[in-house]
Amino acid sequence: MTTFEKIRVSYRPDRITTLFVGESAPHGGTFFYNQNSGLFREIRKAFNGNGHFLEDFKRNGFYLDDLVLEPVNHLADKDRRSLCRNAVSSFAKRLKDYNPKAIVILLKSIQPMALDAIRETALSCPTYCTPYPGFGNQPRFHKAMAEIIPYLPTIGRKFF
Repeated sequence: MTTFEKIRVSYRPDRITTLFVGESAPHGGTFFYNQNSGLFREIRKAFNGNGHFLEDFKRNGFYLDDLVLEPVNHLADKDRRSLCRNAVSSFAKRLKDYNPKAIVILLKSIQPMALDAIRETALSCPTYCTPYPGFGNQPRFHKAMAEIIPYLPTIGRKFF
């Protein structure tokens, strides 16, 4: 298990209500659960999170996993898509274990593969997709999240 995966697992709630799905951890070494990535900053903003955001995220039953467990953002598009397609069954196994009540896909280009994994598990839950909150898409991401957040199942108190 990689260092990123050990960190990710430490934030896994006992019951995952909402699973957020990214493509992969970035090649540059930043990581959502290290609180040093653009994705972390933008998701925290979407929820009006504070300094205890990851604890609140976990307490509400939220968890972020990636389709691919190795960085792919540095690869050529063809190789990147291939690794994403090849990760569907592995992601489906994790998805079956998570059994979330809702799923938020955080990048439109991985939506087909994430949906394939969902079909593979026969999981039935609301599924949403947002643009990735980078490359100038932050306003579109925040607009999509504002529409989605009221419908996300949580555990305990809501922080948004």
